[in-house]
Amino acid sequence: MRLIFRLVIFVSVLGLSSCKIYSFKGISIPADVQTVSIQYLDNNADLVNPILSQITTERLKDKFIQETNLNLVSEEGDFAFSGFITEYRVAPVTAEQDAQTTLNSLTISLQIKMICEKHEELNFDKRFTNFKNFDASANFSAEEENLVDEILENLINEIFNKAAINW
Repeated sequence: MRLIFRLVIFVSVLGLSSCKIYSFKGISIPADVQTVSIQYLDNNADLVNPILSQITTERLKDKFIQETNLNLVSEEGDFAFSGFITEYRVAPVTAEQDAQTTLNSLTISLQIKMICEKHEELNFDKRFTNFKNFDASANFSAEEENLVDEILENLINEIFNKAAINW
């Protein structure tokens, strides 16, 4: 009897998961949304990192490919993303009494628009911003790649959560 009960529970959970009524990852993409398109994110920031546009665009594509069952298409996806990089800035954060900066901050902002014609209530046009502080005495060129990686990971997660988890 216990075996039958466990089997019924397992099949029920599996069925709900496959219908996208419930997802173990918390993803709540409507079942009729099958494709995603992500346009190249131009860099319109005053300070330009020459590879940031490509890295950001590819990471956003990778996130949707790896975390969802959506098929990536070149344009007009059910989830259609476009946007651009609005900010890439290094600025001092704190200063000691002798006016020496002890921390700097790298800030990256993205303006992202998502259109879902099948479910217009999911559409958004939003600015996503994230930053990472680092020691002002450190060589920025040596730290830049790691800082960008951490910031982009957070930004991509925020965008994904807004689109696929409806946060």
